[in-house]
Amino acid sequence: MNEALLRSLTPSVLAILVRRGADFAAAEDAVQDALVEAVRVWPADPPRDAKGWLVTVAWRRFLDATRADAARRRREDLVDEEPTPGPAPAVDDTLQLYFLCAHPSLTPSSAVALTLRAVGGLTTRQIAQAYLVPEATMAQRISRAKRTVSGVRFDQPGDVATVLRVLYLVFNEGYSGDVDLAAEAIRLTRQLAAAIDHPEVAGLLALMLLHHARRAARTAPDGGLVPLAEQDRGRWDTESIAEGVEILQAALARDRLGEFQAQAAIAALHADAPTAEETDWVQIVEWYDELARLIDSPVVRLNRAVAVGEADGPRAGLAALAALDESLPRRAAVAAYLHERDGDLTTAARLYAEAAQKAPNLAERDHLTRQAARLNARGCH
Repeated sequence: MNEALLRSLTPSVLAILVRRGADFAAAEDAVQDALVEAVRVWPADPPRDAKGWLVTVAWRRFLDATRADAARRRREDLVDEEPTPGPAPAVDDTLQLYFLCAHPSLTPSSAVALTLRAVGGLTTRQIAQAYLVPEATMAQRISRAKRTVSGVRFDQPGDVATVLRVLYLVFNEGYSGDVDLAAEAIRLTRQLAAAIDHPEVAGLLALMLLHHARRAARTAPDGGLVPLAEQDRGRWDTESIAEGVEILQAALARDRLGEFQAQAAIAALHADAPTAEETDWVQIVEWYDELARLIDSPVVRLNRAVAVGEADGPRAGLAALAALDESLPRRAAVAAYLHERDGDLTTAARLYAEAAQKAPNLAERDHLTRQAARLNARGCH
């Protein structure tokens, strides 16, 4: 069973059902039923047209559910519109669906969570980690969003800022998580940049390209994480870096700074340094200051503490870190790194081990565990 194929077809099938009159929650349930049926049937009897098969089955499941609901008998006239089996239109509806999910009836945070779950393919746990909230809290937020849009006609698409937030979080999960969604997020952001002349859309595209350019160097042959300072910069994608920098410079020239442009500027400074030692950390701190003025985010302040530690020394970084909540994800890892640079190997080893226990994925946990073991071994000699 090709799970990647099913995941890639889901947004388009969902969009087709919504356009045909299904409310979002019912359409999503019908598509999920169709996916379950595909997993059961396809291994023995694969369809010639996977998308057309999913549309047909999902639509029938939606109609079955509609007929069973006495309060929605008005939808019975949709039976005549049932699509006939066969090839479905080769139209990419994914970006449109992102806008439809960012419905004005939802708060931006709820719209993002709903879209990540229904269209982006992320689990509730992954979304909760991205938002730094408990999984139960995120599950309730997504359920409320579904109830809010249940029965709502999706003829009022949401705003660009919400869609950008969704694309950004999808890219981040694809870049560092268990599901590879980074390339899809870049593809959709390119579509958006081609359709909308907006400096923040350009800033997000530049940010994605600059981060994605380093992807090949982020993992060792054994699958372990390679920190930025230790990456082989010869493996970075110079064409993506050049494109990202060019897009960013054009966006910054418009003098309408936004958070994604500021983040892209930081990524560009990393990409521009021939070696880790030549990184312009002073400028990076200045960009983090700009970013902090644009958005009040503990993650921004955590990253700023790392930059301060590089620009002004580890003790300055630890002082900046002291103002942040100890429960903040990855705070222990940052503290471990700064204590190691300050020569306190015992504290650093303890914090690396603590950070490993809280790591959001296996690769990061293994990396932090190795860091703790390395320092403990040094302490024994």
